[in-house]
Amino acid sequence: MPDAYAAIVEPVLDWYAEHARDLPWRRPDAGPWAVLVSEFMLQQTPVSRVLPAYEAWLARWPTPKHLAAEEPGEAVRQWGRLGYPRRALRLHAAAVAITERHGGEVPAAYQALRALPGVGAYTAAAVASFAFRQRHAVLDTNVRRVLARAVRGEEHPPPSTTAGEWRLAESLLPAEPEQAARWAAASMELGALVCTARAPRCADCPIAARCAWRLAGKPPGPPRRGQSYAGTDRQVRGLLLAVLREADGPVPQTALDAVWPDAAQRARALDGLVADGLVEPLDDGRYRLPASPR
Repeated sequence: MPDAYAAIVEPVLDWYAEHARDLPWRRPDAGPWAVLVSEFMLQQTPVSRVLPAYEAWLARWPTPKHLAAEEPGEAVRQWGRLGYPRRALRLHAAAVAITERHGGEVPAAYQALRALPGVGAYTAAAVASFAFRQRHAVLDTNVRRVLARAVRGEEHPPPSTTAGEWRLAESLLPAEPEQAARWAAASMELGALVCTARAPRCADCPIAARCAWRLAGKPPGPPRRGQSYAGTDRQVRGLLLAVLREADGPVPQTALDAVWPDAAQRARALDGLVADGLVEPLDDGRYRLPASPR
């Protein structure tokens, strides 16, 4: 798509050169482990919330070996209120795998990254691209939204990534690996700062003149259902985990019962945490954050 490349990729790269945020995982001294940690944390979580958690995590565990030496429950504790705490367990499992299979060094090969626990196609491509400057299509929600609007004329991308989206992303990928990695970051930044989901700043967009969605009059896509939180099992799970994170050791059932009045919902949330491996029940009726199997 040479025409689309000149109309989309080059202007976005120029825009990024002037507007890229100074984020710690983008700095030259950010190694592959720092990039991997950032990618786990940034899933479904805004940069503003990730920044302090990222700095604290790397201060405590500067390498995969440091994290692998700890109990998985400590990863859950350190994760704090970032949300979706199973990511903490998966990041701990990835650190163990990196330590055991790769001598404590994050692997550079895409397939080796893909084989790590909790690392899907997007994360493997992102780490290979951002940490090792390789040529991969990187499709997060922001990039998918930019391409949906600019090329397909749709307000939002499909709920799940399609083969067509991958083909489009591959067709726009610069041939030079370093430039491809820069394009991945630039298109992501454009979606995060300008081509946002709810209030796109089209007047500031470097590809507004080419954007198929804008040229079509910005037709609305299907209604998108927002995620509720207050009163949900997610909220109850968070409250239960907070008790365990703040405790020095196992806690009795009564300490968990005190956080939510609805006994049925509380039991359902606790059962879900146990099933997800985030909480361990003990034989004496107490609960704790997960420990390594002996």
